[in-house]
Amino acid sequence: MPHKSDSVVIIPMYNEIENAAAIIEAVLALPVPFDILVIDDNSPDGTAAIVKAKMAEHPGRVDIIERSGKLGLGTAYITGFKECVARGYDFICEMDADFSHNPADLVILRKRAEEGADVVVGSRYVTGVNVVNWPMGRVLMSYYASKYVRLITRMPVHDTTAGFVCYRRRVLEALPLDKIKFKGYAFQIEMKFTAYKYGFKVVEEPIIFVNRVLGTSKMSSGIFGEAVFGVIRLKWNSLFKKFPDYSKNNG
Repeated sequence: MPHKSDSVVIIPMYNEIENAAAIIEAVLALPVPFDILVIDDNSPDGTAAIVKAKMAEHPGRVDIIERSGKLGLGTAYITGFKECVARGYDFICEMDADFSHNPADLVILRKRAEEGADVVVGSRYVTGVNVVNWPMGRVLMSYYASKYVRLITRMPVHDTTAGFVCYRRRVLEALPLDKIKFKGYAFQIEMKFTAYKYGFKVVEEPIIFVNRVLGTSKMSSGIFGEAVFGVIRLKWNSLFKKFPDYSKNNG
């Protein structure tokens, strides 16, 4: 797909028929042009058909990769990252389809990357707790999960599980994407941790996170289990690895 923009946002979708058209239009309406790559895991509700209709309406701005089934959030993003790097985008973002991330914030994340950050995390926790409409139990679980990850990994990031991120292309070219192990939300931790260990400049930009209004959450206790035990393994394994250092050519 030929493209004019230097920026793209990857949006994984599974049964997002209520949100698909609206999120695509919201991104395309931004003052800075972002192309959109949807990764659809064979949604039975017809999400892909909605995306294809938008592709016809906005040629060259919207594209879709259809996969055979639910293969995990991590692998969806890895597929998207590889495709966007191959297409030559400079700023490669990721966000949810359900409007929990405000599309307007993409412009701010991209600006921080343009100003010199390698990884810009849309952060719920860098200035307190910026979460709207979440049950208190989930807020506490998420907040303390991030604190725990920070404690174990010593990574200077408050919102380690955030799924609203902008990467400069060079980060995704450098990271060993095929070696990223985690499939669920722990994938987000592993990506940030690996970028940090490679010496890339990781910054946080405060955002307001709003709980989804339409559709159903993909959260499960297994996802948190992966994060809790996976983080210890991630840190342990890192002690025996030599990481390349990209901090010298930050700028």
